Amino acid sequence: MKKNILILPVILFFLILLAFFYLLIIDRNPSELPSVLINKKVPAFEAKSLLENKTFVSPNEFRNEIRLVNFFATWCKPCLDEHRYLKKLSNEKRLKIIGINYKDDSKKVIKWLEKLGNPYSSVLFDPNARLGIDWGVYGLPETFIVNSNGVIKYRLVGPITKKNYDAFVLKVKEVEK
Repeated sequence: MKKNILILPVILFFLILLAFFYLLIIDRNPSELPSVLINKKVPAFEAKSLLENKTFVSPNEFRNEIRLVNFFATWCKPCLDEHRYLKKLSNEKRLKIIGINYKDDSKKVIKWLEKLGNPYSSVLFDPNARLGIDWGVYGLPETFIVNSNGVIKYRLVGPITKKNYDAFVLKVKEVEK
């Protein structure tokens, strides 16, 4: 009887160990997290443009061409690392990138863009994270690829880097088709 009681915890232990081992060996990419917005229209919103004296109205802006939407902040080190690749995308690939500045100081953002260069066609200000919540953002940077119909096709969590730049460009080309 005592032997039977000991067998159950041992079996349970090995099942848990097996589950952890399986999670370690499967091929997972943490930058490709699922989003409920994939294959859905861009959330309708209005936001203040940081560099221009105008209001950005999303239904008017997301049509006829592919756009990237990049959430960033000056206090975000990976955003700083990613910045050169965003400039490369906007210059070489002629992509329009909408930057959404997340929980930041507008004066710092303007100085940051003057110093590093501005890869964005529009820079929107999101001081209270309302846009970030609508888009499902929970970490910076995050970049979305939006097709010419205003449908979100891909989400990259984390920075665009040397390591993933080519793969990201391929994702953009896939959306173009």
